[in-house]
Amino acid sequence: MKFGLHLMLLTGGLFATMPASSSYQLHNYGFGSGGTAGSTSANYSLNATTGETSNTQSTSATYKARSGNQNSQQSNVPAAPSFTNPSSYYDRLKFIIDNGNNPTDAKFSIAISTDNFTTTNYVQLDDTIGSTKVYQTYANWGGASGQLVVGLAPSTTYYMKVNAMQGNFTETEYSSVVSVATVAPNISFDIDVSPIDTSTSPPYATSFGNLLPATVTNTPDKVWASIATNANNGASVYISSANGGLKSNTNGFTLASATADLSAVSTGYGAQGLTATQSSGGPLSIASPYNVASQNVGILDSTVRTLFTASAPITGGRGSMQLKARAAAQTPEGSDYTDTLTLIAAAAF
Repeated sequence: MKFGLHLMLLTGGLFATMPASSSYQLHNYGFGSGGTAGSTSANYSLNATTGETSNTQSTSATYKARSGNQNSQQSNVPAAPSFTNPSSYYDRLKFIIDNGNNPTDAKFSIAISTDNFTTTNYVQLDDTIGSTKVYQTYANWGGASGQLVVGLAPSTTYYMKVNAMQGNFTETEYSSVVSVATVAPNISFDIDVSPIDTSTSPPYATSFGNLLPATVTNTPDKVWASIATNANNGASVYISSANGGLKSNTNGFTLASATADLSAVSTGYGAQGLTATQSSGGPLSIASPYNVASQNVGILDSTVRTLFTASAPITGGRGSMQLKARAAAQTPEGSDYTDTLTLIAAAAF
């Protein structure tokens, strides 16, 4: 019977016992690199992870590391958006989101609130506000030009913040919060009667003086109208006449108004638009039938007609008109030929 002795020589090494039980054994394990991208193809990518954190969260004003498994490639948290009211809007505000140096296919949601996010809504695909969180790319949110969020309440402060997402498990915290307010709807209107563009006070009146037969006569004064509004669809100034012409109660006769070339008719009376300007917005324009020249006039009667109009918000709108009349040799003489004109302004909110 032979006996042998086998020796194993160990030289400076470190051995670790592998985790094992009666039903499994983990043969190899190690630690990841802490966040590098792994295998990729056109349809998938395999990312490393940064490990699993405890229940304690690392936070700052704009970042939060949640407990649990942390993905190594997160979207970047956007900076606070630009949120402004550039044109005294009463029902809309302008936003420009920050893309946070995220890739072009990253998507963003825009949270909006009237109570600093005690309650939260979101900007929708049609730029209204709703309860559904909506994600779009930076380009679809208007890119560097931004967009308008619409359907807002007037005289109200709105708060906004933005977050990003690029693929599954990459949704970021929201950015810092910014705020801006809508204003109240407004319109201002004033008239003046003067030979020059200057402010005058009521009562407003002007006179033709003597109407010579077969002669077109202008009033020495012009009628000036000032208009300003933040209405989205602008505003108009309207005009109507009480008598439909120059009426003499003494003679029981009216020198009737009509849209006409007074140099080519025997009698007539009407208005001619002269100027239309604005400081910004609009623009203000003279409406038909008053956008005429030479001795042409537009009719003045009981129908309320547009005199000046602007199809967008306008500041410092200013228009002027001239009254013209022509009598015939057969027109009864009288000193009480009068008409009362009414000018009205209305905004298209």
